[in-house]
Amino acid sequence: MKDIVISVRNLTKKFGSFTAVDNVSFDVRRGEIFGFLGANGAGKTTAMRMLCGLSYPTSGSGSVAGYDIISQSEEIKRHIGYMSQKFSLYNDLTVWENIDLFAGIYGLGRADTKERAVKLLRRLNFEQERDTLVGSLPLGWKQKLAFAIATIHNPEVVFLDEPTGGVDPITRRQFWELIYEATERGTTIFVTTHYMDEAEYCSRVSIMVDGEVRALDTPAHLKQQFAASSMDEVFRTLARGATRGE
Repeated sequence: MKDIVISVRNLTKKFGSFTAVDNVSFDVRRGEIFGFLGANGAGKTTAMRMLCGLSYPTSGSGSVAGYDIISQSEEIKRHIGYMSQKFSLYNDLTVWENIDLFAGIYGLGRADTKERAVKLLRRLNFEQERDTLVGSLPLGWKQKLAFAIATIHNPEVVFLDEPTGGVDPITRRQFWELIYEATERGTTIFVTTHYMDEAEYCSRVSIMVDGEVRALDTPAHLKQQFAASSMDEVFRTLARGATRGE
């Protein structure tokens, strides 16, 4: 379908006799905020690595932004954005140098880089921080900068791996406002999080347990299905049956 930007069928990843991701299938639509939840050891990071073209599946198939995860992994890397909990920024470079570096990695030319960097700094109210070393920025500022850099090349999909870990609730809320702005521009967000209140912000949520997707629906429907008052309650109900840890 035209509006499907991530599609996986029977995706499986084994490490020897251990099955990290077990026969997973789902679709993600353009402009969605797709929450990918699971306890440590559930297999969500392994699944995300396959979608980002960083690891090959043992079996199954999938596509991201129209590119095959097995045969076109390099194309996938060029058409997505990625932000980890560590933010992937270089503390010993300035704000501008970080923007310039990652814009180059994403394949932007000099003119495009300069134009988009100026817009990025203005949007974040970072004009005065252009020559500030990233290492001296507050954690919340680093977080917003990392997200802005991950979207500087206007990717179709942005993968966020535990992006709000360690920051205060107000900063987390501000970060989610940036996510909403990105989806309004047509970007699809694929996000893992440990914060169940953040699951409420997602268009749909997938919950992995022991390598399998055990639930996938809107937060409202999941709470109704499990007779729960919150996504935290839904998650705990499902995670209670987990047999493996980290």
